[in-house]
Amino acid sequence: MMNGKTRYRLSDCILEIIMLAASLVVVVPLLLALFGSFKSPAEALHYNILPPSRWHPENYYEVVQKSNILTAFKNSVIITAAVVSVTIIICSLASFIIARRGDRICRFLVSYFNLALIVPMAIVPTILLLQRMHLMNTKTGMIFVMIASNISWGMFIMTSFMHTIPREMDEAAIIDGCGPVRLFYLVIFPLLKPVIMTNVVIIGMGTWNDLQTPLYMLNSSRNLTMPLTVYNFMGRYFSQWNLIFADLVLVGLPMVLMYAFLQKYIVSGITAGAVKG
Repeated sequence: MMNGKTRYRLSDCILEIIMLAASLVVVVPLLLALFGSFKSPAEALHYNILPPSRWHPENYYEVVQKSNILTAFKNSVIITAAVVSVTIIICSLASFIIARRGDRICRFLVSYFNLALIVPMAIVPTILLLQRMHLMNTKTGMIFVMIASNISWGMFIMTSFMHTIPREMDEAAIIDGCGPVRLFYLVIFPLLKPVIMTNVVIIGMGTWNDLQTPLYMLNSSRNLTMPLTVYNFMGRYFSQWNLIFADLVLVGLPMVLMYAFLQKYIVSGITAGAVKG
């Protein structure tokens, strides 16, 4: 008969086995793309996760030469940086007011932004609006659309986190002579570092990897983003999977590096914002 400690260890072993099996859903595609990017065209068609018999790093050079990936990289950096920066500034300021005032209007705004989390973007009205504003097929229009798409998430997590900051800090800063602007930027904003980094990773990855929005709204080659290079590359070189895998690796590498450096902030930012509020 098993005692409680034995049952606990058995349940831990079962959970670890389940988690290891679930991790294969992520690990297998990564290995398939990584190893496939160094294979010959014939070997890449086997779609296996085995290392290549002969490494072909020239696949990456060929991708850079054949695709418009350098221009796409510049466009993606501009769009992602603008969306992340503006969204964080707007959400941090708005969440500070909403969390501190807490009146009926602020409660309505919280419900409004939370509702927007589950409402899908209306593509056709958005395109018509951009055409009326002469922003269709421009990076500026794309940035506005992506900011609007991410504000709800930013407001949700930042407002929850803002409730965990004691009001006594505001009162102490006001007694010391801080006005509203200095109070926010000198006292409150530095405390938002965990949740800001969480938003940088989540909003940045979502913007960088978004295919649907630029597919509809950026039609010229000079405005291509990184995911669109994969979409176009598959259409032109559908039989050369070694090049497609190399393109996929180049598209995903910047976000993998960003996540590796900032992952420690994600859990702390989300869990701290879930304490109350």
